[in-house]
Amino acid sequence: MTNNLSFEEKLRNYARLAVRVGLGVREGQRVLVQAPVDTAPLARLIVREAYAAGAGFVDVRWDDDDVQLARFSLAPEGSFEQLSEWRVDAEIETAEAGGAVIAIRATNPNLYAGVDPARVTAHQRTLAAYRKPYTAQVMTNRLNWNLISAPVPGWAELMFPGVSREEAVARQWDAIFAATRADQPDALEQWQAHLADLKRRRDTLTGKQYAALHFRGGETDLTVGLADDHVWGGGAADTPSGITFTANIPTEEVWTAPHRERVEGTVVSTKPLSYNGVLIEGIRIRFEGGRVVEATASQGQDTLRQMIATDEGSHRLGEVALVPHSSPISRSGLLFMNTLYDENAASHIAIGSAYRNNVQGGAAMTTEQFAAKGGNDSLTHVDWMIGSGEMDVDGVTKGGGREPVMRAGEFVI
Repeated sequence: MTNNLSFEEKLRNYARLAVRVGLGVREGQRVLVQAPVDTAPLARLIVREAYAAGAGFVDVRWDDDDVQLARFSLAPEGSFEQLSEWRVDAEIETAEAGGAVIAIRATNPNLYAGVDPARVTAHQRTLAAYRKPYTAQVMTNRLNWNLISAPVPGWAELMFPGVSREEAVARQWDAIFAATRADQPDALEQWQAHLADLKRRRDTLTGKQYAALHFRGGETDLTVGLADDHVWGGGAADTPSGITFTANIPTEEVWTAPHRERVEGTVVSTKPLSYNGVLIEGIRIRFEGGRVVEATASQGQDTLRQMIATDEGSHRLGEVALVPHSSPISRSGLLFMNTLYDENAASHIAIGSAYRNNVQGGAAMTTEQFAAKGGNDSLTHVDWMIGSGEMDVDGVTKGGGREPVMRAGEFVI
């Protein structure tokens, strides 16, 4: 659909969607905005939209790719376990105050291609351990939070090679506006209808209570057992205090928790994964008894294996998600090299921690109780894409029967 909205109008639409559909800001609520310095115009609009929605205090934490690259390239060995705790404390403090957190996730997907991956892994492990109290609140929806993205030059030039930097950034803005419906005059209304569709789909799948999902297509032949008393998520969610929010914009997926001990077979990625500033391509993983027993990649294999070696939980799955091959992001034909977008173009799985709300009553469970239901715990959670127009998915019933869920990448349930 074409329209006559100016760039400034689309940008305001995007900021408004992030605040009103994404965060669902409540009157008087505190808000933390996390933003790369290259996305400052969008971040400033989000601040204004948050105040217009009734926020009581809005603060911004700025990030910078070049500063991080300088550290990993030039800092001395043995220094990467050092952490700026105040940066994480800002998240924890906001959450403990009943606030909301929005992050603009935008970085060059290949930023650390020339950096020793052990340096980045050491930092990420330290960061994840210190950040775990905040992550636990995110994984149980105790606060309203949201992830969006925006162009940065290094990323735009990877997506659109062969044109000027300015043209690449302009094309990337067009792609983001289209993927998030921010280019439509009635964007808020379109989002409400879309979220209602996702709710119907997740409710149908929760009612089925399949014992497992069987993925077959291309080189993938994978059976993912599902956690006992699992619940499907998708679209909007509610905090315990009743705030409705949408964690990801865009979002086209419905997802649930695998059973940590009941994953068998081989799975092959269908899109590259950008992880810690390194592009990982051609991922091929074999599972036995729920655990990774073989892992290779045509590019970025060392980084993949270090990710899997984070802890015991990172050897297992924490999420399985279904996305139709006809999703708007898939139809665009674009490879974003950014998980927020690419995971909404294809069905995917995630190595690492499971969301507690994907098990009935999971938010109130101990780690041991959650594990007994099949839920996984880890310092990490990394989504990577396995779906395609060739993928068939069957639901395996508790009695061993099979029902078609997807055929050639499309829902038939």
